[in-house]
Amino acid sequence: MRPRTIQVIAALVAAVAFILAFIAAGAVLVSSLFMLVGLVAVGWLALSLVGRVKLWGEIQRIRERRRKTVA
Repeated sequence: MRPRTIQVIAALVAAVAFILAFIAAGAVLVSSLFMLVGLVAVGWLALSLVGRVKLWGEIQRIRERRRKTVA
């Protein structure tokens, strides 16, 4: 039994659909990876800024104590 033209076309369309589905799945995976890297970078930036603000506050407190002891 020979396949008809419509069956061959349907098979080709199905093959292209599967290829596109795998490409889309890969794109989602890569996109999720970049999103995770971005979130980690933003988290690190926020924590480092909070640490610098805490350090700056501590420096200000030390300066205030020195001013009080001198005065």
